[in-house]
Amino acid sequence: MNETLTTIFGLLGGLALFLYGMNMMSDGLQKAAGEKMKAVLGFLTKNPILGVLAGAFTTAVLQSSSATTVMVIGFVSANLMTLPQAISVILGANIGTTMTAQLIAFKISDYIWPILFIGFFISFICKNETVKNIGITIFAFGLLFVGIETMGDVMKPLAASPIFTELMGKVSDIPILGVFLGAAMTLLVQSSSATIAVLQNFASQVGPDGIHSVLGLEGAIPILFGDNIGTTITALLACIGQSKNAKRTAVAHSVFNIMGTLVFIWFIPVFADVVRFISPKGAEIDVIARQIANAHTCFNIVNTLIWIPLIWLMVKIVCFLIPDREENTVDEMHPQFLDPKVIHQPVFALKLVSKETEHFSQLIERMLQEVKEALMQNDKKIAEKAAQTEEAVASLKEEIIRYMVRLFSEGTLTEEQASYATDIMYVIEDMNRVSQRLMEVLEITNIGEKEIRFSKPAIKEIEMNMDSIIALYHTCSSMFLYGEKVDSSEIIAKGKEIHNIKTAVRKNHKRRISDGKCKPELTLAFSNVFRSLERVSQNCISIAETANGTSHPVSSHKEESKDYDDK
Repeated sequence: MNETLTTIFGLLGGLALFLYGMNMMSDGLQKAAGEKMKAVLGFLTKNPILGVLAGAFTTAVLQSSSATTVMVIGFVSANLMTLPQAISVILGANIGTTMTAQLIAFKISDYIWPILFIGFFISFICKNETVKNIGITIFAFGLLFVGIETMGDVMKPLAASPIFTELMGKVSDIPILGVFLGAAMTLLVQSSSATIAVLQNFASQVGPDGIHSVLGLEGAIPILFGDNIGTTITALLACIGQSKNAKRTAVAHSVFNIMGTLVFIWFIPVFADVVRFISPKGAEIDVIARQIANAHTCFNIVNTLIWIPLIWLMVKIVCFLIPDREENTVDEMHPQFLDPKVIHQPVFALKLVSKETEHFSQLIERMLQEVKEALMQNDKKIAEKAAQTEEAVASLKEEIIRYMVRLFSEGTLTEEQASYATDIMYVIEDMNRVSQRLMEVLEITNIGEKEIRFSKPAIKEIEMNMDSIIALYHTCSSMFLYGEKVDSSEIIAKGKEIHNIKTAVRKNHKRRISDGKCKPELTLAFSNVFRSLERVSQNCISIAETANGTSHPVSSHKEESKDYDDK
């Protein structure tokens, strides 16, 4: 194999190892820090500073600002986060993504294989899931550096190539070329961390003079700026088909990096001097990887500090670029919150599932009210409306289950998350059965037909039973959705109360038939109505039983979303 092919395949193979190690490290960190990541969501409702911290932490765990931005876009689209909140998180994401470059700058070539062995040993021996995930993270960290070393080894011949040296000289002299080069590289690889790792490795190669870097810090900085711009392309692609605020969130990420580049590009020599001052001293070849990491961090920290008090201005800019247009009508047949792009981040994907479950439950509550009104008023139009709601419920149930199956198939759920997701699926099935029982009631009563109209006393008894069931459903669903504490004996007592109502109304119905107040031919229909309603109560109790076995509620009903000052 000739030298050119060896270099190309070595570079691609090293890049593959780097990306694989980074993705594995992200999965391990997500599983090890699952609960902490869930707590991050609470920060997002506070203020811009905490939003920035949340974004930095989340990105450090996910090892990708693009992944964080895609997650934020999903949250904005689902109305779980306001636009100003999302922008603050994205500011933090740009700081968090510099963590990878800082790690890469450490010279740990002599310790790669011990790190790999320790990580493998921990993950192979330990049974505790958290410790096992820590071991996987350590192993992935070592694998990441194997990729970096591989890329560094094959790039040494490039540093001696006159053509490549001349190209790097042009990049140093014309910064805008470096910006375009960095953006193109990141667009191709879809990871700014990977392209910055390549940049750090290449810059660490000796130039023609045998002393200085082949690229130099002034030549690396424009490429670094381009890497930051290129990583926003993923977010722009992710916002296609999303709400206007989701698109604005993606555009804000681009505006942040483009505006920062437009400002810093005029002061590259001064910026480089500042970076050298704060970085370790030594031969350029030995310290340039750390200098590039520090330049990356400084650029994003300074840029963030500038924009934090100007979030209101960023909101105005992106609202100008993406103006208000009439939003499409909400289609209840399809999910309002689920986002396939967040499926690789189980903590946040489960958050979206929780909101969709809440939306699903609200449809059931609405159907309960519609069926009750249809029965009380003998109104065929209301009954048809309830049937349409049931159709939406059935369609939405299939969509949620399909999303959950995908979430399981990813294989990234921890044991606790998998148990929690299974509980959601059980509850969704019980809620769906409630809607099916209500459809049975509509079919039995044949609403709108006068000849099958129950007597007023019978209708009153049905109303009383429906009120009890609506109250029971609300209590049981709230137990699961919001973690409301209700004594199990209270739920059982409500179920017995509904059973006793069914027994009492049968006796009353027989008495009314004897008195000639009810039609004997309606006895079976009347009995079947109460049998279906009692089954609804059993489904409600099943939801409560699942709720009592769930260690964490699906969502907090006290959760609030406070807007930042965006005037």
